Amino acid sequence: MKASRFAAVGALAGTAVLALSAPAFAHVSVQPEGTAAKGGYAVVDFKVPNERDDASTTKLEVTFPTDHPLASVMPEAVPGWTAKVTKSTLDKPLEMHGKKITEAVTKVTWTADGKGIQPGFFQKFPVSVGTLPEDTDELVFKALQTYSNDEVVRWIEVPQEGQEEPENPAPVLALSAAEEGHHGSSSADKASDSDDAEAASAKTAAEPADSSDTTARVLGVVGIVVGALGVAYGVLAGRRRTEA
Repeated sequence: MKASRFAAVGALAGTAVLALSAPAFAHVSVQPEGTAAKGGYAVVDFKVPNERDDASTTKLEVTFPTDHPLASVMPEAVPGWTAKVTKSTLDKPLEMHGKKITEAVTKVTWTADGKGIQPGFFQKFPVSVGTLPEDTDELVFKALQTYSNDEVVRWIEVPQEGQEEPENPAPVLALSAAEEGHHGSSSADKASDSDDAEAASAKTAAEPADSSDTTARVLGVVGIVVGALGVAYGVLAGRRRTEA
């Protein structure tokens, strides 16, 4: 009896823990595929779980930060969904690869072509983004999740350091330290490096050939001299025999 009571209490406690922890894992979130380094490019996944038992998720709207605009945003095609990219004019133009960018993506909207995300399932929406800013440690993406019953959940509350997570937290992308040489080298530099490498390779390949040619020439001269001495010796020896 005691064992049964302990088991029942343990089961109830476990259920309570799961019930309390479930909301922390059920919100819309964003994570990089690999790393999201400052100054570089990354592919990030917006993960959308379905929280309802009687409705499916049919739309996701993600607002991109305007305080750190991203010049390049390309969503990956997701089967069963249509993506719409919205651009807006920037208050302050960006510079990218020597060109001025006057507008940037401010929103991406995914709309289900069919049933959407069913209860008990989640969906990932990958997006290629860049270049990532170097003057911040994170990017905040506010999101709206729409269900088939027209309910809209607003994931727009920005988490604050040292405080409890809000009820509807916005997806936050943490940025890692800039990777060395993330800006890359210019085409001219690469061409120069390639020419230097080819020249060095040619020089290395030529050195053994020059050495071999010199050795062959020396041996040839020595052979000729030895041959001439042999002929002369033979002639002298023949004369001596004749005189004798």
